[in-house]
Amino acid sequence: MSTVSTISVTVPATTANLGPGFDCIGAALSLYNEFQFTQINSAETPLKITVTGAEAERVQTDESNLLYQAFLKLYQHIQKTPPPVEIDIKLGVPLARGLGSSATAIVGGLVGANLLAGEPLRQVDVMQLAIEMEGHPDNVVPALLGGCRLAATGLILEPPRRREHREEWEICNIPWHWDVVPVLAIPDFELSTSEARKVLPSEYSRGDAIFNAAHLGLLVRGLETGRGNWLRVAMQDKIHQPYRKSLIQGYDAVYSAAVNAGAYGMVISGAGPTLLALTDTEKAEVVCQAMESAWQQAEVKAEVKALKVDFQGARRTDIEF
Repeated sequence: MSTVSTISVTVPATTANLGPGFDCIGAALSLYNEFQFTQINSAETPLKITVTGAEAERVQTDESNLLYQAFLKLYQHIQKTPPPVEIDIKLGVPLARGLGSSATAIVGGLVGANLLAGEPLRQVDVMQLAIEMEGHPDNVVPALLGGCRLAATGLILEPPRRREHREEWEICNIPWHWDVVPVLAIPDFELSTSEARKVLPSEYSRGDAIFNAAHLGLLVRGLETGRGNWLRVAMQDKIHQPYRKSLIQGYDAVYSAAVNAGAYGMVISGAGPTLLALTDTEKAEVVCQAMESAWQQAEVKAEVKALKVDFQGARRTDIEF
């Protein structure tokens, strides 16, 4: 067995929804999964996956692995046979916590395959495949591109004879002010995305829709300017958080602790159960301590940390694991 080529891809965690931005806005964070792909000459062993890091034993190491499924999808898209490959996964993003762990796998598999195949696809084509796999853009887009991103679709009319429409994604970069600090409180329990979606209503009132549209607009400006008075209002939401917070033990206590410690507000990261507070650099450490203490009093063990927004996104690193 001889090595043909090896590449390494690092993909950031993400926090999505950001309050009123349900299923359309997300930001990349300074927390990472690392994936190493080694193309090999071995027809007998077409796939070998090893996993290290916290919760490594929970990751599938056969063809059902999501990273490998994304790897295969790209080769299927370019109509080429995927090569035998050894994959080493180094986990740094907690699983099923609302931090985009599945998005890192999808993006990592697509980017890794594209690199091994000689980069036949542009970044925008890789992004489209990632959205197709994930089903919505708010995690995979910032994981791939970095920064804070807003995604929207437009229906593009095909030529009149066909009378068909297709969706085309428009991705908008949202500037993130240097003094807006994301504080993540990651509990030691999980919440599946499917469970979190089950509690959502199928219809919303006109008033709720207007409320969220206004608050999303204010959120975008608040993130760009760092104006705390705007962010305090902008992080409110009527689409998903009022329904999901009941699934997260200690939510109200952690929210009160964060705000009393100086945070602008607190939202559910992705589908949860991780909670995201936004604050300024001066109060970040105090907010961390307050959120951790509140969850301890609710008998929940949590890891709380102030992170940064990652502006690079998925990238080839070629480092030794």
